[in-house]
Amino acid sequence: MIKVNFVNEFEFDFKAEKIIKKICKKISKIEQIKGKHYLSIIIVDNNKIHEINKQYRDIDNPTDVISFAMIDGENELPQEMGDIFISYDKIIEQAENYGHSILREFSFLVSHGVHHLLGYDHMTPEDEKVMFEKQENILKLLKIER
Repeated sequence: MIKVNFVNEFEFDFKAEKIIKKICKKISKIEQIKGKHYLSIIIVDNNKIHEINKQYRDIDNPTDVISFAMIDGENELPQEMGDIFISYDKIIEQAENYGHSILREFSFLVSHGVHHLLGYDHMTPEDEKVMFEKQENILKLLKIER
């Protein structure tokens, strides 16, 4: 089971913490995660995520989500999984650009970040297909669709 520390200074028109718990519970079940594992989700603005992206990835612009796994490439999932930073500004912007709700975009980015902490990536087309299918499946099961 995945437990979440949620840090948020922004207003959503839905219960963000409740959505995160549902997403993590569904991922835990599908991925057959045993024991208690912890992660943090921190909602920041574009300035902060830009700073993080520049410092840790040497990319000089804001992004939507960045995940920092505590232990990378291990066979066993660590108790402390890591941190996920999500840009509030990108949630709003991308929801509008993609023509879906803020809830949908937020949920997608949460699922995306959690899957990264579980070791999924999208560096190759094959890996991207697997990861994005998993994310979309979670949202479909939770009836959070476009």
